[in-house]
Amino acid sequence: MEIDAMMHLRIHELLSKNMTKAVVHVASSNNTAGVICSSRMLVTTNGIWKGTNPLDYSLPLFILQMTIIVVMTRVLVVLLKPFRQPRVIAEIMAGVILGPSVMGRSKAFGDMVFPTRSFMTLETVAHLGLLYFLFLVGVEMDVAVIRRSGKKALVIAAAGMALPFCIGTATSFVFRHQISTNVHQAAFLLFLGVALSVTAFPVLARILAETKLLNSDIGRIAMSAAIINDMCAWILLALAIAIAEVEGSAFSSLYVLLSGVAFVLVCFFVVRPIMWWLMRRTPEGQSISDGHICLILAGVMFAGVVTDAIGIHSVFGAFVYGLVIPNGAVGITLVERLEDFVMMLLLPLFFAISGLRTNVAEMKDILTVCLLVLVFVLASIGKIVGTILIASVYNTPLNEGLALGFLMNTRGLIEMIVLNIGRDKQVLDDQSFATMVLVSVLMTTLVTPVVTTLHRGSRRLVGYKRRNLQLSNPDSELRMLACVNTPRNVPSIISLLGIANPTKRSPIFVYALHLVELTGRASNMLILHSAANSTRTSNKSNTSSSPHIFSAFESYEQHAGGVSVQPLTTVSPYSTMHEDVCVLAEDKHVSLIVIPFHKQQTVDGGMEPINTSLKAVNESILNNAPCSVAVFVDRGLSASTVRLATSRRVMLLFFGGPDDREALAFSLRMIDNPSISLTVVRILPLEEHQSGTSSSSVVHNYPMANANSVEGQQLIQDEECLHQFRLRTVGRDYVHYIEKFVRNSEEAISTIRDLDSRHELFIVGRSYKNPSTDLTAGLKDWTDCPELGPIGDILVSSDFSMVVSVLVIQQYMPEGPQPALMTTARHGMESPMNNNQPVQQYVNNANVRMSDSTSSPTAPFNVGWN
Repeated sequence: MEIDAMMHLRIHELLSKNMTKAVVHVASSNNTAGVICSSRMLVTTNGIWKGTNPLDYSLPLFILQMTIIVVMTRVLVVLLKPFRQPRVIAEIMAGVILGPSVMGRSKAFGDMVFPTRSFMTLETVAHLGLLYFLFLVGVEMDVAVIRRSGKKALVIAAAGMALPFCIGTATSFVFRHQISTNVHQAAFLLFLGVALSVTAFPVLARILAETKLLNSDIGRIAMSAAIINDMCAWILLALAIAIAEVEGSAFSSLYVLLSGVAFVLVCFFVVRPIMWWLMRRTPEGQSISDGHICLILAGVMFAGVVTDAIGIHSVFGAFVYGLVIPNGAVGITLVERLEDFVMMLLLPLFFAISGLRTNVAEMKDILTVCLLVLVFVLASIGKIVGTILIASVYNTPLNEGLALGFLMNTRGLIEMIVLNIGRDKQVLDDQSFATMVLVSVLMTTLVTPVVTTLHRGSRRLVGYKRRNLQLSNPDSELRMLACVNTPRNVPSIISLLGIANPTKRSPIFVYALHLVELTGRASNMLILHSAANSTRTSNKSNTSSSPHIFSAFESYEQHAGGVSVQPLTTVSPYSTMHEDVCVLAEDKHVSLIVIPFHKQQTVDGGMEPINTSLKAVNESILNNAPCSVAVFVDRGLSASTVRLATSRRVMLLFFGGPDDREALAFSLRMIDNPSISLTVVRILPLEEHQSGTSSSSVVHNYPMANANSVEGQQLIQDEECLHQFRLRTVGRDYVHYIEKFVRNSEEAISTIRDLDSRHELFIVGRSYKNPSTDLTAGLKDWTDCPELGPIGDILVSSDFSMVVSVLVIQQYMPEGPQPALMTTARHGMESPMNNNQPVQQYVNNANVRMSDSTSSPTAPFNVGWN
C-alpha cells in the first residue's frame, strides 16, 4: 500500500509539472504486470513567472494557433483581392504555408506552434465550426429549388456531374494500385468520383457576385446547376462513407444506409413540423426567443452525434437538420447570430487543417502524382466538354458554354470535406491527399480570370445607341433600370412610373433591380436564383426584402397598362455595386437609370440618411453610367393621397444645358396625359445696360455666343429643344411655359422660392459636371449633396419652404466631339431651323420673345402659351 501511494504521488508530481511526454512505468508488487501512464496535456498555465512555458498548455497554444491562422488568412485575402479570388483559396493557402510544406519545414516552428499533440484540439474545434457552417448552408438553401429549376439547368447539372464522375472512376480504377491500396474498392471509386465531379456552390456564388455575372443568363444557369450538384454530392458522399465502413458484418453498409434514410425522414416529417409550430408561435415582427435558439443550436450537435453514431459523418446530420429549418424569423435569426462567428473565426480552422495536412515533401512518387493530376485534368475536361455539349443544344454560344464549364469546375468546401474524410478512412494516403488539394486550389484559381476573359469578350453592345432620352423617340418604348434599396423605395418608383405616362403607344419596360449588400452568405446569392426560376420568390430568400419588392412590382404590372416589369437582384459589396448596375444597363440597352436618394423623409419633413454607403454608390453610378441617370427624392409623391388624386402638378426648371434638355425630354412623355399639369419655367440671366437717356433702363439680354464654341452650340440646342417642345404642346391647355429673368444666383434662388408651392414634383437637370450658365455655376460650391446638383440640392434643403419631391436628371454624354446641333427631327417632325444659319435663327427667336413681352423692366416677366 505504501508503494502504491508513493507511485500515485510521483505521477501527480509529473502531471503537475506538465511533462506531457513523460511515460511512467509502474510495476506491481509481484512484478508480473506493467502499467503505462501517459500524462495528459493540461489546459491552463501557472504563468511564465513560475518558470512554465505557456505553449506547453493546450489553451494558450490553441489561442495562439487560432490567432496565427486568422491573421494569415486575412493577409492572404487582402493580397488575393485584386485577382478576385474566393476566400476559400486564401484559407487553404494559409494552412499550406503554415504547415509542413513551407513554414513547418522549420522543426523549431513546427514543434513550438503546431506540435502534433495539439492537432486533436485544433481539429475538434475546426470540425465544430464546420458542423455549424454546414447547418447554416442548410438553413439558407431551398430544397424546392431542384423542383423549380429549368430543364436546361437540370440537364447541365446532370451532364456536369455524370461525365467527370464516370471519367474519374474509370481512370482511377485503372490506376488504383498506384494511387491507394488496402481499401474497399467501391468506396475508393466513390470518394474520388465525388471529389472530381462536385461543384462548390458557396464558392461559385461568391465568384459570380465578384465577376458581376449574377444577373446574367450564364450566372443563373450556373447557380441552378450548382445547387442540384451540391445536393447530389451529399447523397453520394453519404453512400461512400457507408460503403467505406467495411468492418463488422456484411450487411453493415446496408444498415448504415437505411439508418441514414430514416434519419432524413425523421428530420423532414418530425423535426420540420415542430419548427413550423415554433415559428407560428413567434409574433410577427419579433425574433425567436433565446431559449428556443439555444435548443435549436443544441439540436445541431445532437444531429451530428446521431449521424456519427450511425456511421455517416456528423456534418451530414448538421446539413440535413439545417434543411428542415423553415423560412421566416427562425432562419433569419439563426443566420444573423451565427454567421460572422462561424465563418470568420471557426471555418478558417477547417481549411487550415486541410493545408496543415498537405505536405509537399510527401509527393515523392512522381508516377502517382502524375497519374492523379491526369485523372483530375481528364475529369475537369469532361465536365467542361459535357457542359459545352449540353449548352450547344440550347443554342448557347461557344464562349459562354466554355465559361459555364469552368464555373462548374469550381472547387471548395465539399471537396475538402470529401478529401479529409477519405484521408481519415485511409482511402487516400498523404501523397494523394496533398496532390488533390493543390490541384483543386489551382483549378479554382483559374476560374475567375478565365470566366472574366470569356464573358468580357462575349458582351455584345452593338445597337446600343439610345443611351439618353433626347436621342429616343418619346412615342417609342423606354427601357428603364429602377434601383431599389428598401421596400420603401417601391411606392416611389411606381409613382414615378405613373408620372411618366406609360401607354401601349409609348410603353415602359422596367428592370426593377434590388440592390443587396454582399456579406458572403449563400442566402444572398439564392435571392436572384429563386426570382429567376419562379414567379414566386424562394422561401429561403426571406432573409431579405426581395419577395415583397417583387410582388409589389408584379401587382403594379398587372393593373397598369403599358408597363412591363422584370424583377432582378444584384448582390455585391457597396464598393463595386455600381459596376453591377452599369453592366446590367449595358446588357439590357437601358436609356435611363433611376436611383433613389440616399436620404429619406422623416415625420417632421426633414431628411435622414438611410445608409451612408448608398451615397457613394449613387455618386459612382452617376460617374460611370453608360446612359442617363435620374436621382429621385420622394417627399410625398408616393403618399396614398397623391397617388389616388385625379390630377397631378409637375414643374420643370430649365436653366439650359444637356442635363436640362434631358429633363425636358423626360417631360415630353407626360404631355399626352391631361391629368398631369406640366409647367416649364425657364430661368434666364438679365443684364443691366446704361443708356444716355435713362440710367435705370434694363434690357432683357439673351446670352449670345460664337456658334462654333461649345457655349454657342449648347445655347442653340437649348433653343431647338424648347422650340420642338412648343410645337408638340400646342393646344394643350394643361401645359404651361414661363420665362423668368434674374440678375444673379441669389435672385434665381429667390425666384424658385416664390414659385407655386402646389406642385407635387419638381424636375431639374443635375448641371453639376458642366454647369449650363453662371447662375448654376455659382451655386456648385455650396451644395451639400453633389449628386443632386446645385438646384436639386436647394429644393431638398431644410431652408427651402416647400416640401416637394424632386427628380434630378443627368444626361449621358458620349465621348468624342459632339454635333453642333442635335435636332429632334427624329421625333417625327422636321426641324424648321436652317442648319446653315443657326445663329441668325436663334437671334430671331429671342427678338420675337422680347417684342411680345409686356412685363415690368425691373422685375422678372412671364410669357405663357397653351
